[in-house]
Amino acid sequence: MYKRILVFIMLLIACIKLNAQELQAKVTVFAQQVGSTVDKSVFTTLQTQLTTFLNNRKWTNDVYQPQEKIHCNFILTVNSVDQDNVYDATLAIQAARPVYNSSYQTALINYQDGDIQFKYVQFQQLNFNENRVQGTDALAANLSAIFAYYAYMILGFDYDSFSPKGGDEFFKKAENIVSNAPEAKNISGWKAFDGLRNRYWLADNMTEAKFNDVHDIIYSYYRDGLDKMYSDNETARSNVLDALSSLKDFNQENPNTMIAQFLVQGKSQEYVGIFKNGDPQSKAEASQILSTIDISNASIYKEQMK
Repeated sequence: MYKRILVFIMLLIACIKLNAQELQAKVTVFAQQVGSTVDKSVFTTLQTQLTTFLNNRKWTNDVYQPQEKIHCNFILTVNSVDQDNVYDATLAIQAARPVYNSSYQTALINYQDGDIQFKYVQFQQLNFNENRVQGTDALAANLSAIFAYYAYMILGFDYDSFSPKGGDEFFKKAENIVSNAPEAKNISGWKAFDGLRNRYWLADNMTEAKFNDVHDIIYSYYRDGLDKMYSDNETARSNVLDALSSLKDFNQENPNTMIAQFLVQGKSQEYVGIFKNGDPQSKAEASQILSTIDISNASIYKEQMK
């Protein structure tokens, strides 16, 4: 009897632990551009290991219910083989969170990182240690460091969208990865001089005190805006407009920062959906603001917000 109770308790603990993780990530690895000299089963194994790495690791101290997990997609496209087991790739990261009292999922992140270099030998362990990010092999450590970085970024944006500056802890963890990132001559994306829009600058924009307004904008857009659509459509729409206006002001005061474009990436149809049934003044104001902060989609706003 005692053994049965013990087994039951162990199974219960295992189930609780299984449901405690924060991410519900889908990882897809594409390797069509890699030549026939590489066994494609390597990438199937890699896809499985990356999925396990993201979904089975405990990223926070909070307890998540299964329905609370953050839905996210990682699409790793392997572009070339530099040498044996060393690859160049791009990584698309998408994350969403539910809008309160609806079935709609709103995008938190929709971004493509083109600076992915890594070494992977089939079945090698994907280890990640926050206190020793570099590991013994920089190119091998780089892959898990990148995925851990974006896991913390996803958590940061998600927590920011539910409480004022709620994501600070996770943005700082992402910044720590940047500060201790693997270093090798063919690794890029972690340094300020690697480009104007990369992992360094995203972490910088989300942790610099002078950019604190960004956190308020995120909270206002999601919590005061989208989450209130079910109860008070007009007030919610006004709050979204205020958040976008604040983002426009931030962008003018801090030109060429990465975060302004990062926040509007892939959200044009959401903006149109929010304002298309609004009053003419709101639509006109929204169109003008969005055409300024999301220039590539200006024609969409002018056409669909008439």
